[in-house]
Amino acid sequence: MKTEYHILNLGAGVQSTTLYLMFMRGEILPQIDCAIFADTQDEPGAVYRHLEWLKSLGGPEIMVRTKGCLGDDLMTGRLAPGAGRARFASIPAFTTSDGGRTHGQTKRQCSREYKLEVVERAIRRDILGLKPRQRVPKGIQIRQYFGISLDEAGRAARIAKRYKEGVKWATPHFPLVESLWTRPDCLNYLADKVPHQTPRSACVFCPYHSDAEWFLLREANPEGWSRAVQIDSMLRDGKSIVNRDMNQTMYLHRSCRPLDLVQFDIRPTRRDLQMSMSFATVCEGVCGV
Repeated sequence: MKTEYHILNLGAGVQSTTLYLMFMRGEILPQIDCAIFADTQDEPGAVYRHLEWLKSLGGPEIMVRTKGCLGDDLMTGRLAPGAGRARFASIPAFTTSDGGRTHGQTKRQCSREYKLEVVERAIRRDILGLKPRQRVPKGIQIRQYFGISLDEAGRAARIAKRYKEGVKWATPHFPLVESLWTRPDCLNYLADKVPHQTPRSACVFCPYHSDAEWFLLREANPEGWSRAVQIDSMLRDGKSIVNRDMNQTMYLHRSCRPLDLVQFDIRPTRRDLQMSMSFATVCEGVCGV
């Protein structure tokens, strides 16, 4: 019986693509058993096209697993077995009660429920063959690899803390951080290996988008932009489950204005330049990789 498994959390972005190709080419050892892509069903089309390209390479198996469509679930909710009423996993929408200044953000539950838990469920059920709530047998070692680079080391620290406190049956590894690789290093590595621009994985309606990213979505991805505008409008629709028990108004953009009315400031800020347009200071480390 196999006692050690090596698994890549694949976001299909720059860093995790770098790791996948390095594993496939034998540049990182030992070889991974598989990669797992947790699909929110609301990623940009470029991510799904890139994912199909990765599958076509004939490398380690890429397992695609999903909890469902995050955007649709925000509208209608999900009814768990035995539950009295439908629930939803909230996104970190910006909120206001006066139609102007941002007062705060709603809870970020989407990363955990549509990314982390989906990967963990795939490991437990599909790879280890465990039943719900069954413990991982003693002696089994799960080693998970994350596409986090040195310039986003804070994300690695948050993931490591989470595993130490709550995921005792697996050990996280960060090969790019250990090798002192940054996002630009990954881009240089991919330059002659990927025949298209490697996308970044994140829902098209993620509130953590910068103005430059919203602008690019609007100009280069009409379908994704239309979906983002739809979700933004839905946040203020009283019939949407996401509005249940809310006493503030929600928006995707931090200005607390309807997304299709926002004038985006696409000049890069100092933070954008330092963080390479990443979510490093806010993300749990599982979406934009």
